[in-house]
Amino acid sequence: MTAATTASPALAGVLPVFQTPYRADESIDFEVLAREIDWLFDKGSDGIVMAMVSEVLRLSSDERDHLAKQACHLAAGRGTCVISVGAESSHVAERHARHAEACGATALMAIPPVSIGVDETELGQYYRRLLETVSIPIVVQDASGYVGRPMSIAFQARLLDEFGPDRVLFKPEASPIGPRLSALRDATGGRARIFEGTGGIALIDSYQRGVVGTMPGADLIAALVPLWQALQAGDLARAARIHEPLSVLISMQNSLDGFLAVEKHLLVRQGIFRNEIVRGPRGFVLDEETRREVDRVFDRLMDACA
Repeated sequence: MTAATTASPALAGVLPVFQTPYRADESIDFEVLAREIDWLFDKGSDGIVMAMVSEVLRLSSDERDHLAKQACHLAAGRGTCVISVGAESSHVAERHARHAEACGATALMAIPPVSIGVDETELGQYYRRLLETVSIPIVVQDASGYVGRPMSIAFQARLLDEFGPDRVLFKPEASPIGPRLSALRDATGGRARIFEGTGGIALIDSYQRGVVGTMPGADLIAALVPLWQALQAGDLARAARIHEPLSVLISMQNSLDGFLAVEKHLLVRQGIFRNEIVRGPRGFVLDEETRREVDRVFDRLMDACA
């Protein structure tokens, strides 16, 4: 058995980040959440993730805990469940981590604090405290494509050396995606288990660099599962047919709020969500011309999958 296979084999494949549905009063709509997660598993997801596009930064601590508990319950026996626990203090992050582990999460994921810039000594303590608080794996998320600043490759490699590939996994999102992914792979001697985290726009390239899975938005699950399967089968022609309109669609979402607006629109269109409500203030609002273009490209994507 190679070192790379010592990590949990269930943490691989297509693990979509679910969007959080709201009622008109902006309370969480758990009935729709159940429908969304059922739909994701019916479409072939290997698991689910609660993370940035689940709007975790816009939820209270109690809401995050309740959402995590429901997500773990809905995924139980069907696939993996990864819960984001990153927070502005180690104390709060540890609270979320203990709660998620107690609810049955397969793994945790954590971004660094976003309101302050910390050096790597402090960042190392942040992740060590989390890893020592729980026994399940933690996905180290460099979310600098949205918030914060990039982590160095050397820092990430040191964490892996200290805790091993069965405890530390990675979701790198700093640019340039491909070269940094390869640098992390090479710096760890191929031991790092890495997830693609760009919504699928870099999935063909990232797959060839050795990712073990992808964590895209839930709205495009009907395209991401066949794309992943095509890559696994070595069918690059089919993968390219799906990837071309997919990359056009993802390129229209250049911020966290851009992803949220488009993803919730497409979930409404596919009959999963009742509305497109995103908690404000919002940095991006979907105008009608963009909405029409999103629909046009989405139709092309569905044709390519068929």
